[in-house]
Amino acid sequence: MKTLTKLQVWTTPLWLILMVLPFAFLLVRHPDSVGTFLSYGGKDGQGVSLTGALLAAGVCLSLIAQIAEQIDYLRFMPPKTPENERKWWGWMLLAGPGWVLFGAVKQVVGLFLAVYLIANLPGAQDIANQPVHQFLEIYRDMMPAWLAMTLAVVLVVISQIKINVTNAYSGSLAWTNSFTRLTKNYPGRLVFLGLNLLIALILMEANMFDFLNNILGFYANCGIAWIVTVATDIAVNKYLLRISPKQPEFRHGMLYDYNPVGLIGFGLSAMLSIMTFFGLFGETLKPYSPIIAVIVSFLATPATAILTKGKYYPRRIDDGIEAPMFDEHGNPSGETLTCHITGMDFERPDMIASPVPGPEGEIQYISSLALSTDKTGIHVLPPQ
Repeated sequence: MKTLTKLQVWTTPLWLILMVLPFAFLLVRHPDSVGTFLSYGGKDGQGVSLTGALLAAGVCLSLIAQIAEQIDYLRFMPPKTPENERKWWGWMLLAGPGWVLFGAVKQVVGLFLAVYLIANLPGAQDIANQPVHQFLEIYRDMMPAWLAMTLAVVLVVISQIKINVTNAYSGSLAWTNSFTRLTKNYPGRLVFLGLNLLIALILMEANMFDFLNNILGFYANCGIAWIVTVATDIAVNKYLLRISPKQPEFRHGMLYDYNPVGLIGFGLSAMLSIMTFFGLFGETLKPYSPIIAVIVSFLATPATAILTKGKYYPRRIDDGIEAPMFDEHGNPSGETLTCHITGMDFERPDMIASPVPGPEGEIQYISSLALSTDKTGIHVLPPQ
């Protein structure tokens, strides 16, 4: 993660210059491009289309799942203290949910460049949605063709590296967690890092860009269903209905393997919205699949929590360890405990007491990693 951070920091200045330069050039050299963009009426010149806007919203909202990748960076933030509390909250909100603001700006800039090409370059309708052509054509208006091509290639390479190293890192985490939970085996992150890169290579060689909108439109239904289910569980189940535990819990030994609240909220929403997306409920409802994903998740998640009475959230309340989990500011206490299975030291919030006593009857501790690979269940504390 330290290497990834250095890579992102070192490449960002050049990336920003190459990204902003064409936009600034158009504002200075062609100020009328702003008016053209704001008055653009679409391919048929009819203005805003509700159907088109909803289909576009599905593609845009597919990026909402990128917020989850920000967690990989946020977990390296320094502990929150009274001295840095204001700054801590500011950066957490900006780098967490506030990341959608940066995503929105990038999408608007991309649309602005596309409209400029369509309005000023004959035959640009087919290439205006491809970023490399957007920047290449505007670079050509600014400088010699050879330099324009060079900068366009540099921008594409830097962008792909910045995106894919983070995707590979985050994807390997997700694949490893899912695989380990389902199979009780931990093959290591490197295996799934390779799998992620293989999938990316296959998609690239299959010329995914030609049907990117369909892929993102389909994927958006899953992404929206997931994020709305999680958000509803936090906002409604946790704070309004007070069914979900206030303190988030992730340790394997403290949870049931499956919670119907999340499974039904996400599963039902994703299934119905995907069916709508593919036209199974008629062409009229097809563009509304993202809205259906939001509504179903928002209704099904608290309804399932009420019906199950929150039974499947925690298996236990007490983890069997007397040492405090957090300090007075709500940060991990800093104490480490040794897992008696792996022999590795883990932070206190990652550990629970093991039901298997030590050689002299003393309490032993076990980590979430060890519990996730326990096929026998003998190391899991019984439910309370």
